[in-house]
Amino acid sequence: MWQENVFSEMVLRPDQDITFSEFLITILKLKLMKRFVFAMAVLMISITVIAQPKPDEVAKFNVEKHDFGKVKVGIPVNYSFEIKNISDKPLVVENSWASCGCTTPEKIVAPIMPGATALLKVQYNSATVGPINKDVFVQFAGVSAPKTVQITGEVLSVEAFEAYKKKKGN
Repeated sequence: MWQENVFSEMVLRPDQDITFSEFLITILKLKLMKRFVFAMAVLMISITVIAQPKPDEVAKFNVEKHDFGKVKVGIPVNYSFEIKNISDKPLVVENSWASCGCTTPEKIVAPIMPGATALLKVQYNSATVGPINKDVFVQFAGVSAPKTVQITGEVLSVEAFEAYKKKKGN
């Protein structure tokens, strides 16, 4: 025996005499109801994601990209990105990471108070000759996407670096 429920007018019971067209209409109503419920669920999830702030709404970096210029192979180089909290709440850095193991950002442990700044120290180990083009990611608590900053430059061999210094006049 079929149980009555909220959709009782759309549920087909064995004791009902219906035409084929009424049967099709009932099936279409059920499919439309499923689509409507699915659409509402998608809408609610979308609203939740959109409501989260973007990284640029809570923090301002002193630069988006730092160029180390030409550096000597085997000599690590460092740069500290300055992060200013431009929101009205303490800003927590959940994580910081780089696109390569040759680049190491230090995680900021203490919350950044509103209006205050903190330094994100990034080290590049320069073990390999070639161009530097690395991304550094910073994930803030309560922010949907990480903020990306870049370091660039060129690692030269010892001989090429010495020739570069001579040519430059240092």
